[in-house]
Amino acid sequence: MAAALSSLSMASGLQYNFYNSSCPKAEDTVRGIVQGMISNDRTMGAAFVRLFFHDCFVRGCDASILLDPSTSNPNTEKQAIALRGYDTVNKIKDALESICPGVVSCADVLAFAARDSTTASGGFTFGMPSGRRDGLFSVFGEVFQHMPSPSSQLEDLLKSFDAKGLDAVDLVVLYGAHSFGQTTCSLVKPRLYPADPTMNATFMMALRSVCPQQGGGSILVNNNRVSPDPNKLSNAFY
Repeated sequence: MAAALSSLSMASGLQYNFYNSSCPKAEDTVRGIVQGMISNDRTMGAAFVRLFFHDCFVRGCDASILLDPSTSNPNTEKQAIALRGYDTVNKIKDALESICPGVVSCADVLAFAARDSTTASGGFTFGMPSGRRDGLFSVFGEVFQHMPSPSSQLEDLLKSFDAKGLDAVDLVVLYGAHSFGQTTCSLVKPRLYPADPTMNATFMMALRSVCPQQGGGSILVNNNRVSPDPNKLSNAFY
């Protein structure tokens, strides 16, 4: 899943073990911090993967999601949607700067953190190509222009992914990220009240038992209604 995300930025220059010579402890440093964070708070696995996805789907995997507002650019991607994990990314970057100043890009930090999150949360291992360069611009409005909406229909999603050079297989693979993590009833209820005729009736009743028609918009719902553990990444979503 995170490996499929990396294809969004698979331009020339990316390679495995990119930092072997310039910062040989880079990936181990990221992995150690990510594993520690997820051990203390298991919800952070899904948070890191989501942060990587949001970064990649707007301007490519360039860490523009991390840029803070400034006088010259007061409206950045970071302000568009509330995401978690920024503090941990800063801790990772500080640790890397202490051993290899000015070497490892923030874009690669996000990629490694997403990869290591899938390992810590689900036991999946794979190599992550690196060598990304950090973007210098971040535009608030581009988030809503490029990011798929929670209410997007299948055709809309296919078009959105196609615009990024991704196909239907990539869409299905990346949707596997919903095997862990949680959402809120406010994003689910529009399909429950009134009833969406395309939704499985049993599934709908299960969601209605969690999300009442009146109020309750902030109630948390597990993305994966099959597996009992919302923080474990698996293939149960499929």
